[in-house]
Amino acid sequence: MGKIKVENIRVYANHGCLPEETSIGSDYLVDVLVKANLKRASKSDDLADTVDYVHINQIVKEEMKIASKLLEHVGKRILNRIFSEISMVKRAKVSVTKINPPIGGDVEKVTVVLKEKRKV
Repeated sequence: MGKIKVENIRVYANHGCLPEETSIGSDYLVDVLVKANLKRASKSDDLADTVDYVHINQIVKEEMKIASKLLEHVGKRILNRIFSEISMVKRAKVSVTKINPPIGGDVEKVTVVLKEKRKV
């Protein structure tokens, strides 16, 4: 089993429970960690034998465009698409971070982390 990490995918999106959050938007960072059998790819040097991180990045960007009230909802959608579209992935972890959340204090960021494994 190997790991592929795609870190600090930067996106501007309109998530949140407050009307201002969904109209104004804010900056987000998304991290994705997937586990898959990378043995074949390590020998073949063929993109078809691995998890394409360009595909992961595209999933994240597309799902982040869809406004949600909760970061948990966005993270779950990202996980669902990873498992639906990339059959090699056995486990995945997604972190969605909101930069400078409007919570009435000096808070740099808030992160939601979801993990899942492929159902057999």
